[in-house]
Formats: sequence, C-alpha cells, structure tokens
Amino acid sequence: MSADFQGYEQDYGVLTADITNRIGKIPKLSGEEKKQMVINVEKQLDEAKELKRSRIAYSDEVRNELLGDDGNSSESQRAHLLDNTERLERSSRRLEAGYQIAVETEQIGQNILENLNQDREKIQRARERLRETDTNLGKSSRILTGMLRRIIQNRLLVVVLAIIIVFTIALAIYFTFRGH
Repeated sequence: MSADFQGYEQDYGVLTADITNRIGKIPKLSGEEKKQMVINVEKQLDEAKELKRSRIAYSDEVRNELLGDDGNSSESQRAHLLDNTERLERSSRRLEAGYQIAVETEQIGQNILENLNQDREKIQRARERLRETDTNLGKSSRILTGMLRRIIQNRLLVVVLAIIIVFTIALAIYFTFRGH
C-alpha cells in the first residue's frame, strides 16, 4: 500500500516538474510551437488532475478495506490504520501543493506571455517610428543639400557680378583718363 502511495506521489512530482519545465520554455517559443507547447501543458495538467483523482480513489478504496473489518481490530491495526491515514493526508497535501505550484507556474507563464506580447508591440511601434524618422531625415537631407547647392550658386553669381562691376569700373576709369 505504502509503495502505491509513494508511486502516485512520485508520478505526480515528475509530472508537475515536467509541466513547470515546459511552462518555462513557452516564452522562448513562437507561433505554432508555442500553441503546441500550451496544448501539451494543458494535457499534462489534465493528467495531473486525473492522477490526483486516481490517488484519492485508491486511498478511499484502501480506507474502505481497512475499515470494512468486523470491528474486532486490534489496537495495532488501528494504529496502523491511523498511520496510513496520516500518510494519505500528507500525500494529499503534497499533491495539492504540487498542483497549486503548477497552476501558479501556469499563471506566471501566462503573465510572461502577455508581457512579452506587449513588449513586442512596443518594439514594433518604436521600429515604425524609427522608420518614419529615418524617412523624414532623408527628406531633410535632400532639402538641405538643395539649399546648400543654391547658396553656392548664389555666391558664385555674386562673385561673377562683383568681378564684372569691378572690370566695368576699371574700364570706365581707363577710358576716362585715356581720353584726356
């Protein structure tokens, strides 16, 4: 009997550890792999619930067998029965605690997935703003390049006009003094 209870407890412990491990892997997955992993975890949680129900049914069966005697049980049998009942209750508490941990881990995994989804959306919005800024910077760069080109053209025009004016003044002075 005790070996059966320990077997249930070990199976439950292994199952909850595997569930916890898989829940920890879910945030690292994406797309179809993530959906498949969530489905697998839900199946394992169902298995854990079924294992717990089986253990409870088995403990009820053992209790009924032990209590089904004709009432002439000796004191040692009663002590043994109480001991087994205590073990059953401890095992039940451990199973319940393990199940509670698995549920909490699943909730944490769900929260992590939600946070990661929100972070992904923020990153996508930031990336879009960065693309818009990059496009605007490209337009600004082209506008500034055009303005710089016009400034250089205007300066060259001013220099050419200044040279023409100086040359015209020099010619005017030359012809004024030459004619006398």
